[in-house]
Parts: sequence; structure tokens; C-alpha cells
Amino acid sequence: MDLRKLKTLIDLVSESSISELEITEAEGKVRIVKAGAQTAMPVMMAAPQATTVVAAPAAVAAPAAAPAAEAAPTGHAVKSPMVGTFYRASSPGAKPLGEVGQQVKEGQAICIIEAMKIMNEIEADKSGTITKVLVENGLAVEYGQPLFIIE
Repeated sequence: MDLRKLKTLIDLVSESSISELEITEAEGKVRIVKAGAQTAMPVMMAAPQATTVVAAPAAVAAPAAAPAAEAAPTGHAVKSPMVGTFYRASSPGAKPLGEVGQQVKEGQAICIIEAMKIMNEIEADKSGTITKVLVENGLAVEYGQPLFIIE
């Protein structure tokens, strides 16, 4: 593989959000791994241990249970169909797609979730009135996480 092409690939990996790139050509195989990707694994593996230790005292567990009870209001929860970043509007400064008090119809776009640099419109799966927005703009969401409450 050409040295200039290899340098370009290294620059692309370092400037992007990907952590690993593997290319196979007739001349051979190249695998580029970002140095930060290797250090991320031990941190993620250590996090569950810290969570277990913190959640063990009863004083910490009781306040955590209270917000969970508050996060389950009556009504239908529109849940995230994917992991990504939650956005209320289609672009910065634009009007939110779904607001508290807004009447929505089934199939109407109410937010956007960015996943792998692709903007995915999330639609209401039930008609009604949005009574609560459960996620703040720009935060990461998990699969199945409640986003809105519709009554």
C-alpha cells in the first residue's frame, strides 16, 4: 500500500469518531486502531464495579428509587427504538418537533435520534397529547428508554 494512502487513512481515523479501521487490498491488509479506544475498555469495565459499590448503601438506593417512581407517570411512553443522541428539533435553533401540550397523531415525527451520523426521525406510536418530555436535548439515549409521555 502506498505510504501517502496509509497516512491519509491514519489521519481520517484520528479525526473521526471511529476507533478501528481494517482494509484489505491486493497488496495486503492494514488495520488501524485508535490509541484512545484501548484505554476506553478498562474504564467501561471498571464502571459497573463502582456502580455496585455506590448502590450498596441504603441511603443511596432510596433516593434513586424516588426519581424512578416519578419517571413512570400515567400515559403511554414513546420509547427509543435505538441507541443514539436525542434531539428535540431538526436543527439547532429550530422549533422542537414535540412539545408538552402539543396534540400529535400516530406517525407524526416528535424528535430525532442521531445514530452513527444518521439523523432518524422518531414518530409518535399513538395519537394524543404530549404531557411530558423525559429526555433533555443533546443527551444520549438507550434502546427502549422512554422519551415522551402521551395521553
